[in-house]
Amino acid sequence: MQEQTRRRPNRERSDESRAKLLAAARDHFIEKGYAATGTPEIVAAAGLTRGALYHHFADKEALFRAVITAEAAAVAADIEDEAAGSADVFEALINGGKAFLSAMTVPGRARLLLLDGPAVLGRSAMDEIDMEHGGRTLFEGLTAAMETGQIIQVPAEPMAALLSAAFDRTALAIAEGGDAEAYHEVLELLLERLRPETGHTS
Repeated sequence: MQEQTRRRPNRERSDESRAKLLAAARDHFIEKGYAATGTPEIVAAAGLTRGALYHHFADKEALFRAVITAEAAAVAADIEDEAAGSADVFEALINGGKAFLSAMTVPGRARLLLLDGPAVLGRSAMDEIDMEHGGRTLFEGLTAAMETGQIIQVPAEPMAALLSAAFDRTALAIAEGGDAEAYHEVLELLLERLRPETGHTS
């Protein structure tokens, strides 16, 4: 019992240090970009030592990937929270899409996930992160909607990839000042076209 009592504060301090590093890194990556950000300034902003940084992360790229993963997880959590209150699977798709676009309006998030992330980590790494988080929720939502007959039967993986690209492009457009309401309307129309009663009409 005494050993557990001693360990708990150490784990808490470790988690706190990691959180401080992620927060400081996120701010600097957004403000200056990945290439122009150095680990010494991240450490200084977090109020920690370089030893603390390398205790948690192998290098700057590993720290950046952790920031990206945390952002993607936050987006997925918002999508799942919003979809959970939906009346049916199709409504969950609609609400999940809206939640994604809303989550992506957090300052700096669109840049991190859609521009800097692919540039630094590569497309395959970003796809892997996406399929653990936001991409997973979309794929699961489409699959569930097909299984319940609420949308037409199509190959789920290609459809998820195409819709994900559309949502990503929309998020960037909104981040750059685009008409969010207009984009929401068009994306909802695209999803409506997948419903059985409209999916085969021209």
